[in-house]
Amino acid sequence: MAEPSRNAKKSAKKPAARPRPRADKSDGECTVLEAIAKMPDHDRALAERLHAIVKATASTLVPRLWYGMPAYSRDGKIICFFQSAQKFKTRYATLGFMHEANLDEDFMWPTAFALKELTTKEESRIAALVTKAVS
Repeated sequence: MAEPSRNAKKSAKKPAARPRPRADKSDGECTVLEAIAKMPDHDRALAERLHAIVKATASTLVPRLWYGMPAYSRDGKIICFFQSAQKFKTRYATLGFMHEANLDEDFMWPTAFALKELTTKEESRIAALVTKAVS
């Protein structure tokens, strides 16, 4: 039996490539809605409501999956995302904003928010944050 080549040995030792965050560009909305539909009830309710708020507030943002999480981008760059509590086994879901979001205030500002429930008050605050983020 022939000895495997040196290149074959090297490639066998290489770790699998990490999946790219831009998994599916064909129909981001469907992909995001499918991911949301697979979430546990509480996370799904939060994600569905957040999705509706983002779409109503910033229709220019494009829904897409980002590391398996619902996210919203402009010019290919993530502006905000939803992280379910179940995905990272935490006690609350998270609404996060990336550095592309225009949330700057002085020298310090929040970029992530814990979500346990969405009342009218929180929905208004999220709408204002998303509006500012895309300004």
